[in-house]
Amino acid sequence: MRAVPFREVIPQVWDEKFRCEGQEPKLWFCPRAPCTGGSCHHGGAVEIVCSEFTEVRLMKNSTSQCEGQVELNTSVGWRALCSSHWSMANADVVCRQLGCGVAISIPKGGAYFVEGGGEIGRDTFHCSGAEFYLWNCPVMALGVSPCAHGNTASVVCSGNHTQLMPQGNDSLSDPASSATSNNLTVNSRDSRQLRLMDGGGRCAGRVEILHQGSWGTICDDSWDLSDAHIVCRQLGCGVALNAMVSAHFGQGSGDIWLDELNCTGEESHVWKCPSQGWGQHDCWHKEDAGVICSEFLALRVVSEDQECAGWLEVFYNGTWGSVCRSPMEDMTLSVICRQLGCGDTGTLNTSVSAREGSKSHWVDGIQCQKTDVSLWQCTSDPWNSRSCLPRDEAYITCAGQRPKSCPDSGPCTDREKLQLIGGDGKCSGRVEVWHEGSWGTVCDDSWGLAEAEVVCQQLGCGPALDALGEAAFGPGNGSIWLDDVECQGRESSLWACARAPWGQSDCKHEEDAGVRCSGEKNTPLSTPKCTNSVSPSVPGYFSVYQILSIILGTLLLLVLIILGTQLGRWTAGIQALSSEDAVDEALYQEIEYLEKSEKTDLLNKAGNSLQTPKKPPSLSWKRWDPQWP
Repeated sequence: MRAVPFREVIPQVWDEKFRCEGQEPKLWFCPRAPCTGGSCHHGGAVEIVCSEFTEVRLMKNSTSQCEGQVELNTSVGWRALCSSHWSMANADVVCRQLGCGVAISIPKGGAYFVEGGGEIGRDTFHCSGAEFYLWNCPVMALGVSPCAHGNTASVVCSGNHTQLMPQGNDSLSDPASSATSNNLTVNSRDSRQLRLMDGGGRCAGRVEILHQGSWGTICDDSWDLSDAHIVCRQLGCGVALNAMVSAHFGQGSGDIWLDELNCTGEESHVWKCPSQGWGQHDCWHKEDAGVICSEFLALRVVSEDQECAGWLEVFYNGTWGSVCRSPMEDMTLSVICRQLGCGDTGTLNTSVSAREGSKSHWVDGIQCQKTDVSLWQCTSDPWNSRSCLPRDEAYITCAGQRPKSCPDSGPCTDREKLQLIGGDGKCSGRVEVWHEGSWGTVCDDSWGLAEAEVVCQQLGCGPALDALGEAAFGPGNGSIWLDDVECQGRESSLWACARAPWGQSDCKHEEDAGVRCSGEKNTPLSTPKCTNSVSPSVPGYFSVYQILSIILGTLLLLVLIILGTQLGRWTAGIQALSSEDAVDEALYQEIEYLEKSEKTDLLNKAGNSLQTPKKPPSLSWKRWDPQWP
């Protein structure tokens, strides 16, 4: 039942409740009861979607039995089912639906094939084993290849409708045992099931096991691709693309059933892999294991500014690729838009110029019917990465189109299209960019301090301290939007740097780039009201410029101290020299004074000798000779 606009042209609404048991041949044979509260309004009308399939049977020797070729009755008559993706879980549902007990075996394709039976159906069913009818199981037709001649599905049922097969066909086996068990039990409470949760589809998500009547998870200790392969194969989801750890799809609840799995790759069920035993672990739910399988499918439209208009893309085999537009009729567009939650109708825009890039072009020739409730049930050409040319990519506009909001709020700015995840704050972590409606990562090829500097400045987180690679802050998910980024370090945003085209990389998420900024916010110079503002910084980190300033300041202070000391010594020396010169000058003056005095005395005595009798000259010399008496 889907919520669709009610057609107001119908004048009257039936105001009684039908209480059918499911065995009545026609609706009016069901018991009825009046609606509570009076007659129903138009808003209470219901809509049903009928299955394309009405009956199932097992044919052997032209008779319907509890073993044989699986055939489904459709609008075009009885049609054999292809053995592609046929599993014991599917077969068990058929046996139970027919009252034939449980499935004993599924003989190889064509074991009961009869020539001249008409076209073989390509629908692939993916049952868990708990469904009451085969058509309650997820159905996949998109991209399925035509069935090879005679390759039909077959089942051998037990024929005893009182027996119940445990889901997974293995409820009594030990999880560490690799032996195959065909034991039957009448107690369905102990049956085991496997599912993937919160991954957006049946082939991706957190791994959960139903054991002893309750769902539990698997710890990611020793979890790797070998273990994930068993899960994908058991669910009919192909092979594992990624073995996810650390509760990538969110934390589960309840028990943690298994830990330290060590699958060899040959096990039929994940609980047959060697482990520590049921419920034996040392983990928390933050360590829940997950997986992405090759048959995980997702749908989206890619546009810069619209939620429900853009290039149509499908996620298949681990890669987003475009959808080709041939023939893309109105019914197909209606199914696609409903699946996207974008209304009930859509149009194909053929006037949009082809976009750049070399994405895979996964599928073409899609044809949906009224009974298809999702694109996956629509038939198409087989999966092929080169299904069409770039000019034939589908650009659709749904009736429910609406403007795209920014990651946080609008209008978007370059700063709002960039974020750091997994660090110790907003200024450190894995670099993620917003593009075409989703967050993606940056590959660490050519990643260095110049690129990290641009990121830090773009976010207002001050100078870069470190440029980190190899998913230092944990691997991201989704698209790897940028690769081979080469910046000068002065660009205004990361998109101004040289780089490979959007979405074109040869990297894995184990190569996601990260940065650690100083955390020093830049204060806008154009805001006069914000005076004396001090920007916060991340505790434990100092700016490179701060460190350099401290070092240079210390060196300058040391130079000034040394120069001051030398200057003091030089001044003291000058003063000392000046003092010595003054003493010498005084001594010289005193000596000169004495010499002049002696000369004056001699002259005076010489003058007196002219008036008195002269004494012998020797008396004069004797006077000056200190050795004379």
